[in-house]
Amino acid sequence: MRNYLVLAVIAVGGLVNGLALTALPLWRQFLFVGVAGAAYLHGRYLGVARGWPVLAGVAVPAVGLMVVDVVEWAGALACFTVFVVVPWGAGRFRRQQALLISELRRGRELAAEQARLRERARIAADMHDSLGHELALIALRAGGLELAPDMSEENRRAAAGLRESAVVATDRLRRTVGLLREATVVPVDEGLADLVERAVGAGMVVRLEDRGGALPELVGRAVRRVVQEGLTNAARHVPGSEVDVSVTRTAGEEVEVRVVNALVEGLPAADARAGGGLRPPSPLSHGGTTVDGGAAGSGLAGLEERVRLLGGTLSAGVEGDSFVVWARIPVGEGGR
Repeated sequence: MRNYLVLAVIAVGGLVNGLALTALPLWRQFLFVGVAGAAYLHGRYLGVARGWPVLAGVAVPAVGLMVVDVVEWAGALACFTVFVVVPWGAGRFRRQQALLISELRRGRELAAEQARLRERARIAADMHDSLGHELALIALRAGGLELAPDMSEENRRAAAGLRESAVVATDRLRRTVGLLREATVVPVDEGLADLVERAVGAGMVVRLEDRGGALPELVGRAVRRVVQEGLTNAARHVPGSEVDVSVTRTAGEEVEVRVVNALVEGLPAADARAGGGLRPPSPLSHGGTTVDGGAAGSGLAGLEERVRLLGGTLSAGVEGDSFVVWARIPVGEGGR
């Protein structure tokens, strides 16, 4: 209610100050500036749901008084419009714009956070596939020790307890990760070559150069996720372009992954990087996720979380006429 009263006072002040314009002293001229500033600040920072009816309520009596003196009240209404209505409307527009930008920013942050959580869930599922197998082997070996003929009764009970603990741990791990696991049609143990083969079978042109060698399981899954995201981006945004995928083991015991595709449909990635006289479109036309913080793509946000948890780095953006998804992941850390 207080904000409505403030707006009414500003409106009345602007209307009354517009009377007797033939002899306008300097202080009234400055008052117009003050009224306009107050109207703008009210619209910008003191949001009211029904401000326009308040302004109309002030203007309607002035319209009626034009019957008495049309020139005087027409001038007052003109000043009211210029120094109250227009600044207040501009301030309200800026307020709505700022609120919309804030909502969009929160929406992007929420989408990125959800993508990171989904990636953590996938990592948990990967851990289940890896640790579940190891726990099953522990239970099996403990069961073998329990049945060994040369075991003492005390050692037999210890082996039985170890087997039961391994079984319980496996069951708890399965139930916990079962709550997080997302349904997927991608085979759990799909290799990098199989992933590329599926993409080629779907109609893509993909060249794979795999010099990564044998990788720890979690690192290998992360590499496949980087390649999968790069292929998905290329298929979705530039379906006619060719894709170059390279996986290289560096001397510093890191694996480097690059997925490169042209930004122009039908153009090979190698030719795009060489130029060819073609102008690359905006990064936003290729999925909207760039290293300089363009509009959000949640797939790369989640993938960045997976790579970060393994101690690596991920970047995605335009290089020349190509879009590049690049990652470097420590092999030693991921294997421990």
